[in-house]
Amino acid sequence: MAGHLNARKVETAKPGKYGDGANLYLVVSKTGARKWVLRFTFRGKAKEMGLGSAASVPLADAREKAASARRKIARGLNPIDERKHGGGIPTFGAMADDVRETLAAGFRNEKHKAQWKSTLATYALPLHAKPVDTVTTDDVLAVLKPIWTTKAETASRVRGRIEKVLDAAKAKGFRHGENPARWRGHLDHLLPRLSQLSRGHHAAMPYEEVGSFIAKLRMREATAALALELCILTAARSGEILGISWAEIDFDKRIWTVPAIRMKAGREHRVPLSPRADAILRQLQKVKTGDFVFPGQAHNKPLSNMAMEMMLRRMNIVSATVHGFRSSFRDWAGNASNFPRELIETALAHVIGDKAEQAYRRRDALEKRRKLMDAWAAYCTTSNTAKVISFRQ
Repeated sequence: MAGHLNARKVETAKPGKYGDGANLYLVVSKTGARKWVLRFTFRGKAKEMGLGSAASVPLADAREKAASARRKIARGLNPIDERKHGGGIPTFGAMADDVRETLAAGFRNEKHKAQWKSTLATYALPLHAKPVDTVTTDDVLAVLKPIWTTKAETASRVRGRIEKVLDAAKAKGFRHGENPARWRGHLDHLLPRLSQLSRGHHAAMPYEEVGSFIAKLRMREATAALALELCILTAARSGEILGISWAEIDFDKRIWTVPAIRMKAGREHRVPLSPRADAILRQLQKVKTGDFVFPGQAHNKPLSNMAMEMMLRRMNIVSATVHGFRSSFRDWAGNASNFPRELIETALAHVIGDKAEQAYRRRDALEKRRKLMDAWAAYCTTSNTAKVISFRQ
C-alpha cells in the first residue's frame, strides 16, 4: 500500500516525525538516527510500537510490519505483547544501530559516528541479518579471520564493536551466556595476539624522493593532485585535507585553522601555510563551487576519501601511502633539520607531554612552526638533500 513517504524522504529527512499514513511514522532524532514507530490504541490506551531502525528496515518492510501489527489488533491482540511472547529478537544489524544511537552522544565527532557504522557495515555484514541471539563464535571468527593478520588495527576495532553490540543484546535480555566476541579467555585462544602481528605502519616514501615526486605530481591536472600536494606540504592527515572548507582559511594571515571536531586529538589545530600551500589554495579559490576547497562529484560533498590514494596508484607509486608522507616529513625534520622535536610533533598535531605539561603549553608556537613548514616546502621544491636546515629563534 502506497503511503506518504518514499525511499528518498526516508534517507534525507531532517530531525522530526513524519507520517506515512495509517499511524506509521518515521522518527528522526537529533543525532540523525531513524526508526519506525506504529501508534495504535488498545483497550482504550494509546500505545507506541517500535518497528526497527530505518537503516536496516526498508520502507516497504516497515509498512508490512505495520500491516501485520494492525491485523493482530483487529483480532483483539496487542502486537507488543505478541512480539514479547514470540521472542521479538532483533537482528544483529538492528541491535548495532540501536547501540550506535545510544552511544552517539559520547562520540567525539561525526567522523567517529560514521566510522562506528562503516566498520560494522563493511566487515561485519554477514552478521547483520542474523537474529542477535544466534551469533556464535564461528560467526565472529568468520568475520575476523580474513582481516586479522592483514588489517590488525581495523580487526581489533571490529571485534570490540561486535562485543559491545552483543553485550547490549544480553543486557536487554535478547542473549544469554558468554559473549562470543570476548577476547580474554575466549578469542585469545583462537586468534594470534595483535602484538605478535605487524601493526600496519603506513608505508612512507623516503624524504629524499619527495621533491622529484612532487615535480611529477604538478604535471597532473587534477584536483586530487593538488589535494595530495597540499597534504604533503602541510603534513596533514588525509581526512583533514579532504574536509577543508573555505571558512577555515585565513588568506591574510596565511593560516589554515582545523576545528577541534575534525582533529584526531579533539583540539583545534592551526597550520601555517607556506608560499606554495597558499598558492594552491588561491588557485582553487578562483574556481570554487561550494563550501569545500576540494569538492566531490556529489553536491556540497568533499572529494572522495580514496581520491589521493588513487592518484598514487595512477602514478605507479605502490610502496607509499598518503598517510606515509607524514612519516616522510617527520624523518626529514629529524634527520635533515635542526628544528626542535617539540616543534616537529606540534606540526604533526601530536599531543606532547603529560596532562600537567599540556596545561602549561597553551601556545602553539605558530610562527616558529611557520619557519619549519616553509623549510619543508622549500626542500620539497628544491630536493636539496645535502643541506641541513637550521632553526633560529
